[in-house]
Amino acid sequence: MSRTPLHPAREQIELPMVLDCLRDPIRLAIVYQLAQQERVSSELCCGDFSGLGGKSNLAYHFAKLRECGLMQTRVAGTNRFMRLRREDLDARFPGLLDAVISSAARDAGRLQLLSDCEVVDAG
Repeated sequence: MSRTPLHPAREQIELPMVLDCLRDPIRLAIVYQLAQQERVSSELCCGDFSGLGGKSNLAYHFAKLRECGLMQTRVAGTNRFMRLRREDLDARFPGLLDAVISSAARDAGRLQLLSDCEVVDAG
């Protein structure tokens, strides 16, 4: 049995599913943090999001993000590494991810997107 999580193919990523997934503030915060991290490295592990909630709650959100095609998960030993599927999303919906991230950056304080999460300073 493979431990590799299932991901939709690029052609299977649907706009209504992506937008529905992004309406949740925790998932939006995860996407925002992954986007911020892209400048430093392309992946984060589960523990990097511990400030957003408990393990089981985060596992649920990670699965939703993966199932709709926003995020890719790579398993390495006991670790799971996540990254945005920027190339696939930009090919399917040009400009959408950048618009979402820009909007989230403007509203980060109000949405409490970074609560207790640690973000690596890329500057």
